[in-house]
Amino acid sequence: MGDELVKVYATPSAIEGELAKGRLEAEGIPVLLKGEGEGPYRMGPAVLFVPSSFEAQARLILETIEHTWDEEEAERDRSE
Repeated sequence: MGDELVKVYATPSAIEGELAKGRLEAEGIPVLLKGEGEGPYRMGPAVLFVPSSFEAQARLILETIEHTWDEEEAERDRSE
């Protein structure tokens, strides 16, 4: 990661942070995850950083993820 790191995502959920990190890494984007809780039951905030050269690509992917999560949450709300 030779570029300057840029914050691209913050969430109060360590689980969402891990999911977003995994998706970015699957797309070949190096990710630094900070702030997650320790131990087997990870809780707490998570912040993702990527090299500045990957910022635009990462933000597009994260927008897609958030849109998908919003749709899934709305679907769950309708089915309850």
